[in-house]
Amino acid sequence: MNILKQASVEANKLWKSAGRPRCGPIFNKRQTSRMNYRKCLRDSQNLSLNCYTNDLHEALLKKNGTAFWKCWRSKFETGNSRCTEVEHCVDSKAVADKFANYFERCFTFNNVARMKELQEEYTDKRKGYYGYNLSGDTYTFDVELVETVINKLERGKAADIDGLSAEHLLFCNPIISVVLAKLFELIMQCGYVPNGFKYNYIVPVPKVKDCRTKSMTCDDFRGIAISPILSKVFEYCFLDRFKVYLNSADNQFGFKKGVSCSFAVYSVRQIVDKLVDNGCTVNLCSIDLSKAFDKVNHYGLFLKLMKRQLPVKLLRILESLLTQCYSCIRWNNVTTVNFAVNFGVRQGSVLSPFLFAIYLDDLCRLCMGERSRFIVVYADDIMLISPSVVEIERLLHACENELNWLDMAINFKKSCCVRIGPRYDAICVPIASLTGHLISWSDEVRYLGIHIISSRIYKCSFTYAKRSFYKAANAIFGRIGRIASEEVTLHLIKSKCLPVLLYGLDVCPLNVSDMRSLDFVINRFFMKLFNTNIMDTVKFCQDQFGFELPSVLIVKRKDKFLARYKQFKLDHNCFNL
Repeated sequence: MNILKQASVEANKLWKSAGRPRCGPIFNKRQTSRMNYRKCLRDSQNLSLNCYTNDLHEALLKKNGTAFWKCWRSKFETGNSRCTEVEHCVDSKAVADKFANYFERCFTFNNVARMKELQEEYTDKRKGYYGYNLSGDTYTFDVELVETVINKLERGKAADIDGLSAEHLLFCNPIISVVLAKLFELIMQCGYVPNGFKYNYIVPVPKVKDCRTKSMTCDDFRGIAISPILSKVFEYCFLDRFKVYLNSADNQFGFKKGVSCSFAVYSVRQIVDKLVDNGCTVNLCSIDLSKAFDKVNHYGLFLKLMKRQLPVKLLRILESLLTQCYSCIRWNNVTTVNFAVNFGVRQGSVLSPFLFAIYLDDLCRLCMGERSRFIVVYADDIMLISPSVVEIERLLHACENELNWLDMAINFKKSCCVRIGPRYDAICVPIASLTGHLISWSDEVRYLGIHIISSRIYKCSFTYAKRSFYKAANAIFGRIGRIASEEVTLHLIKSKCLPVLLYGLDVCPLNVSDMRSLDFVINRFFMKLFNTNIMDTVKFCQDQFGFELPSVLIVKRKDKFLARYKQFKLDHNCFNL
């Protein structure tokens, strides 16, 4: 290609020096050189596209996500697609410093007076605390446990602040399991966690999907902490041995193995349907907590653990693990100075989800055994349910009292209420909080990604799901629709876009019209992909490629979910329904 390019340049210079003739041997040589160079460019581009398509297809067949996204980014993502401007600043160091100041402010208390009260209460109760007895022979960190944990570590994750990743432990000398087992045993005996386990770095991840058309601020980012890999191994071992002390209420569906958001959504539906069938109009109040994970008060958490009679040996380990923690920000290969993290539980830590569930456990148990008030919780997403407006307000006040004790705040701007039942359209006064904030009634509430509509019966809106599918599918089709093979395109649609459309539908009430509407979304994409409006052709293509419609998939997913939920309900006796 370089030779052809040079020949074309020389022929063009000769043509210009000859007075730009329109015919003759000099003109013919110029035209021939240009044609040969352009043909070589086209052949090179086609070869690159075919090579890319084959690489992408092979990655999909092997289910190699790392290779697939590496191939995808090399072809379609450019530097302009990443967020570079935050709060009208583009300098990487300045942006990183802004994030450091922002997250340092986030990991603080809400109320200084309440923080001091919790500290005094903890100091007073900690002096004579012992908890349950812990047998040293039963709970030991042996080599087998450490090796099992290391083998289960996920590969391809980001390296920690020291540059270590799971691959270093997986492929190093097997003696590492012996060394780590002895180290963990010393930690348990001494009740002291090394400082290296407490250092991490935070990567700001945008909450919004479009970072180019929106003016981004620090509040539009979520901080994901990358913990040291050795700390993760220790926490996994700790969780394996002492998980019995870290259980949470049955109506807390977050952070439990085999339990997803669908369990919480379906529980809400069951409660609403049962009350509506009895002639009641159900009131739902969705509560959003402000910076929930970042505002966890460690003294309040230790008090909750002491209330459970956690063995003092384990409490000492958790105290050491959560105190004197430091973090920094990494943004575009720029690392800031360390700052102290004295509050909150790290998003990215192994034990943090379980500790957060314990922190809110008393709030989840406020309505245990009652028939007129219910609380359904998934992580920090709280749904209050009651057939009485007065009771829903009282339940809100009870939750506020518990949250005030925990020094946590409600984000009233993102909280709202809806009514479902015979009198769903009756006008009600807004729900008033203890602080005087009002939670207004809305026509729709978003709970765990599902949009619940205010109506006579429990109904959901699928407009947002269809819109998200079209957006994702058009983004893929716009990139590779006319380049990659149909197998690659449909595989991407099935693996990346179809879950967006089907999310939560296995627990939502669907009628025939809803099923047809969802099927139309897929049929319309097939029409676009194969350039046809004939439904027989569309059905033939779907059969040939083994692409099932949502109406078929939802029935299968619903049967599987109901079997799982039935077993979960039998094991936990949820809500005594």
